Amino acid sequence: MIKLSCSNYSEISQWIEENVPVYMREGKLPGYSIAVVKDGETIYSQGFGTRNREKGLPATPDTLYGIGSITKSFVAIGIMQLVEKDKISLDDPVEKHAPFKVGLKEDPIRIHHLLTHSLGLPSVASSSVALYRGVGLDTGIPFGGVNDFYRLVNGAKNELVARPGLRFFYHNAAWRMLGHILQKKMDMPFHEYIKKNILNPLEMERSTLNSKDFEADSNRIVPYWKKPNGSVEPSKWPYPNPGDNPEFSFIAAAGGIASSVNEMVKYINMQLNMGEYPDGKLASKESFEKIQTLHIRRADGYYGKTGYGYGLNITPDFLGHKMISHGGSILVSTAYMAIVPDLKAGVIMMGNSGKIPYEEIAEGIFSIFMGKKPLDVIPPLKVKKKLNQLVGNYKIYKGIESLEVQKKAGILQIHTKTPFANMVQPLIPEDPSLESMKFYTYTDGLKTPVEFDVKENGDIDLYIERYVYHKK
Repeated sequence: MIKLSCSNYSEISQWIEENVPVYMREGKLPGYSIAVVKDGETIYSQGFGTRNREKGLPATPDTLYGIGSITKSFVAIGIMQLVEKDKISLDDPVEKHAPFKVGLKEDPIRIHHLLTHSLGLPSVASSSVALYRGVGLDTGIPFGGVNDFYRLVNGAKNELVARPGLRFFYHNAAWRMLGHILQKKMDMPFHEYIKKNILNPLEMERSTLNSKDFEADSNRIVPYWKKPNGSVEPSKWPYPNPGDNPEFSFIAAAGGIASSVNEMVKYINMQLNMGEYPDGKLASKESFEKIQTLHIRRADGYYGKTGYGYGLNITPDFLGHKMISHGGSILVSTAYMAIVPDLKAGVIMMGNSGKIPYEEIAEGIFSIFMGKKPLDVIPPLKVKKKLNQLVGNYKIYKGIESLEVQKKAGILQIHTKTPFANMVQPLIPEDPSLESMKFYTYTDGLKTPVEFDVKENGDIDLYIERYVYHKK
């Protein structure tokens, strides 16, 4: 379904349909779905590729995917519902509500710290244990129930490296503890609570944490495993069915929801309306202000300051606007959601394998809403264009020496082959934004300058030590 009614809506359609197939091909992504929201209306909703490659079934806006860690924002709402019921406080020590034994007695890890990944404890890789097993691998770590989970977490007490609230470590186990607290306080399996108190009120009827319901749905993805050798192979849904082990249902709190872009539109509109939906509200405006407020800094990004709220990433100054976002991955299905409240706009996209540059797609869409051209204002797009321009074969005078510049994982590399050497050297930019075309290679503590000279006619020369190479 495509609804377009003004000029920049058609620009958005063109932007998506020109770029998404390119990203899918580069990323070997079999299927992809996207929906764009503006002022409460779905202005674009489409599927690309196949939800089931072997049967040739198309991806659609109603196809169910795994949304991965976007699930965390649902959990945050559930926790704020508990706070509003006076069942917990954000300042409560975690050990008051769960068998958590890590931290300092004089400065305990609190509910707020779980919500913001600011425990001071590095990740214990609980999702690696769970998801690897789900796709047929096994770390050997016991992980069959509640006791195993807390045995893994509490065993890491000597890994604590900072007082709570000071340092960000993305922490899936923190969200599983939040799910466990939700489950205990409401005396209801975690997956049932989320379905009853968030998904059902929003009429997200097919969205589920129940893997049996997912498998029974006729319009669902086949998850695909993108392997290091470049192959993309059918895989399994990595989360176990929570109904089979309801006490351990909270394992899904880190990323277990399956949904479609069309159903997630309802969730995006609710977030844009600070918890309100057509028939009521999920929590108070004050609770959603806390959810959408930056509480802890992360490393600066393309747009400067970034941080984390409660289950959501916060970028305070995305081209002059606050942007709220989160990605998700369960290894064999990925997703990304972003909203810009000032614009009353949102984007949700999903794929049935490893991620493609979802962030660039969403940011390009938002820039069009602002009346800007994506290539002019979205830094990764500008950088990628410049890097692609430099890729190719280069030769010196009479072709006596040659090399190839390749791009892998967003980094340029020089590949040199001679009868006496076969060498690969990464090129490190002096200016990450590539306003300058000066790079360097690094060997044993020494930097060797490398410079590209891009001429007005499109010719490119490459200066390395004694040679000047010309792009062919």
